[in-house]
Amino acid sequence: MDDVARRAGVSGSTVSHVLNGTRNVSASTRSRVEAAVRDLGYRNNLNARALAAGKTFTVGLATSALQTPYFGAVVNAMEKRLSEAGYMLMVGDSNDDGPTERRIIDALLSRRVDGIVVTPAIDSEHTTIPQIVAAGTPFVLVDRNLDLDCDQITPENTESAFLLTNHLIEIGNRRVAVLRGLMGIASSPERFQGYLDALQANGIPFDPSLVLDGEGHRDDAEREVRRLFSQPGYPTALVALNNSMTIGALEGLRDLGLAIPTDVAFVSYDHFDWSELIQPRLTSIAQNVELMATTAVDLLLRRIDGDDSPFERIKIATTFQHRNSCGCGTT
Repeated sequence: MDDVARRAGVSGSTVSHVLNGTRNVSASTRSRVEAAVRDLGYRNNLNARALAAGKTFTVGLATSALQTPYFGAVVNAMEKRLSEAGYMLMVGDSNDDGPTERRIIDALLSRRVDGIVVTPAIDSEHTTIPQIVAAGTPFVLVDRNLDLDCDQITPENTESAFLLTNHLIEIGNRRVAVLRGLMGIASSPERFQGYLDALQANGIPFDPSLVLDGEGHRDDAEREVRRLFSQPGYPTALVALNNSMTIGALEGLRDLGLAIPTDVAFVSYDHFDWSELIQPRLTSIAQNVELMATTAVDLLLRRIDGDDSPFERIKIATTFQHRNSCGCGTT
């Protein structure tokens, strides 16, 4: 750093401010420092910085199903926000498996990450979350909530699933099947409850034979759809409660030769960019993934910096995207 300061004709503290963004520096001074950094091939000594600051400037993320468009988008938004703040993101995929999640959390804590974001797997409240609390590491839950006193950022699930199901009923469907996710994680029963609430609000008796356990996965959803919709008198409508199951449902209906919405009205919770290519275009619930991810990161960074205000439970609003897979003529 002293070499950079001499080359740029500034003090060592000015170089530090430019590199770490800790104080405003004039554009001309910043330009000289950045040129000196490039000429000398200088890199910050992150270990020294960590020792001086008492931080590692890393954040861990224990999530699930990174191969899906939804969680991929969450990770991308978090990484971008953390990078802007000078942090690196370390990611582990639990695949909704408790022992795997515990190994990920143990590895992150061993690396002294400054904070952890968790998309909790089954039974996390009794296993991995106590690990983090015992270590004294700040953490925030994202996407899925738990019955715990901690920071939690989640999408609106119940009302969103209600809107989807209620729309199908309002346009004339009385037998509406549902593809529900893995019931051991909080978002699945919340969305399923929205489906049940819509039936009750319209005076339709609950029929357990119309509940398909897609377990949150594409292959399970495809199998369940093929099983139910290959039978005579199949339902006139289907709600898929996440985007992996949406893909499986579309494949299952296609393989059976059933057309959307002519044979089966279809709506889905979750929107992904390339779904615009699907015909007919999907009526769906779109989550504000970027807002959820950046809200979680910003809250975690505040905790890392010592904010001890009361824990927050924030629900991120979703958007009902009305298109034509529901069969009501909207384009």
